[in-house]
Amino acid sequence: MSGVCREVVTLQLGHYSNFVGTHWWNLQDASLSYDPESPSAEIQSDVLFREGQTLGGHVTYTPRLISMDLKGSLRTLPQEGSLYDPGAGTSAVTWEGSINMHKQSPPEKNSFLEYLEKLDKGEILTKADFCSSSKLQHSGAVSVDTFNSHLARVQNYKLEGSVRVWSDFLRIHLHPRTISVIHQYNHDGEAHRLETFGQGESLLQGALLEELEDKLHFFVEECDYLQGFQVLCDLADGFVGLGSKVTELLQDSYGGRGILTWGMTPVGHRDSTPFRDLCRLLNCSLGMVRMAAHSSLFCPLTLRGGLGRRPTSPPHFPLLTYDPSLWYHSSSVLALALDALTVSYRLRNNSVPMWQVADLLAVSGRKVVAAYGAIPFPMMSGGSLPDALSACADALPWKPLSACPEAGEGQCYGQLTTLKGFEGQKLISCLSPGIKPPTPLHSLHSSEDVLAAYISSFYPSAPLALQLVSSPSKLTPPFPQIFSQSLDAQGFLRSEAPPPGALGPVISSVPVMTSLQSGPALDPWLSELHRATSAFDIRRVAPSFLSQGPEMAEYQEALEELRLLARCYRDDSSGVMRSSSEEEDDD
Repeated sequence: MSGVCREVVTLQLGHYSNFVGTHWWNLQDASLSYDPESPSAEIQSDVLFREGQTLGGHVTYTPRLISMDLKGSLRTLPQEGSLYDPGAGTSAVTWEGSINMHKQSPPEKNSFLEYLEKLDKGEILTKADFCSSSKLQHSGAVSVDTFNSHLARVQNYKLEGSVRVWSDFLRIHLHPRTISVIHQYNHDGEAHRLETFGQGESLLQGALLEELEDKLHFFVEECDYLQGFQVLCDLADGFVGLGSKVTELLQDSYGGRGILTWGMTPVGHRDSTPFRDLCRLLNCSLGMVRMAAHSSLFCPLTLRGGLGRRPTSPPHFPLLTYDPSLWYHSSSVLALALDALTVSYRLRNNSVPMWQVADLLAVSGRKVVAAYGAIPFPMMSGGSLPDALSACADALPWKPLSACPEAGEGQCYGQLTTLKGFEGQKLISCLSPGIKPPTPLHSLHSSEDVLAAYISSFYPSAPLALQLVSSPSKLTPPFPQIFSQSLDAQGFLRSEAPPPGALGPVISSVPVMTSLQSGPALDPWLSELHRATSAFDIRRVAPSFLSQGPEMAEYQEALEELRLLARCYRDDSSGVMRSSSEEEDDD
């Protein structure tokens, strides 16, 4: 293996986190490198995937993943998965007593899951084709791109009306130890809902704690160079309390390892009520404080216009045609962003381990960061990186992915910018001798210098780290086709607009630019969250929120920690006089 493989264990806590995670793992599967020694593979798949064997001796690659969700959230997916047959080789037990039969029809599979089932059984495709799919043994000679293009050609799934849970579009097999189902609470229905921070916090004890520790030991002990954990956790429901305890456990048990936590929030919930909206606000506030304290770095990821009860409209991405209210759509956008945001510690060469990412951004205790993304990054097919960036000279191309607007020009304490997916495009200008460069960017001689000069024009004095990765995010069914018709199949802008009424190509990959930032913009954002949470007497408005914890004193302490956390990001260097209400907020 070229270079050291620094493994990562992933935890997904909550239904929306599993939505994002499912899209994200499907993206990883589409780019999975079957030859770990291949020098052409930029991304080291072994960081995320583990090798195993079925009972029949077939080699498998499954995610190094622990996923938690509620009763009724899996539908057609067995908790142990279907890659390894848990019943194989067991003998039948004879029972001579009476038997009562209760027959229940299994949930109906959508067209995509039916296709995968036939693929698993060998009923469709040739052996050479389907051996490339990670749904089987990964031992065929046909390339991943061949399989993906074939699958996209024969099936163009539109699952918007049939996706109810995340397993409805799961493309890969999971290890039998991956899924944990919390039976105390229901996924559907009004009874036994996991709604509050205290409910989730009280879950991690007894059998569930023992089960989690066993699974952690299983995945961790087989790692040679564990760099850390990435945690995807729902931020607006009771899973945030569970996530707070889980990150605390990781911090206590695996000190020195990186813990990067992503707090996931959908744009909306179909079961919203004033009380539940209030609970979601409180969960966000408490969860952000607790998980940031137990993590190396904490970043909310959402397409909401804000984390309060009255958010503004979701961000508008000019090259997307997605429906923000559909979890299936919004989670796919966040998964594309997450693919770029996490690539720095998954590279085969010149990787930046988790703890270095945290050290770069979490300066002076500022462990909460905000994410931004250009999805897709607007780059003309056959053009150059200077051309693309010069077209965005007046404003940065990215939009908020953490419900946090950017600060003014130059206001940033640290930034990690990633450009992923420019494969086949020119990164510098190729002007003929004697031709004057149209912009300063066109006169630079390396892609790093081009991107650094562009970012520095908006943040002249801010520390900046760059990551450029040629490999794009490869899209395979059932990733939703939510892209503008002005894009070609590789996600680049077409030189000519398509004729009216013409169908655009199936998009097979896209370039993405993301930015993780720590800066003064987080001060008003966190302060507003603190003000919204402190604006009412919780004992009078929502006394049941504290029925299973935290205690009132702990709740007030968390709000004070949130206020102080916001102050960490305050920029007092400008000398601007603050209003009296802002001064009172300090006292």
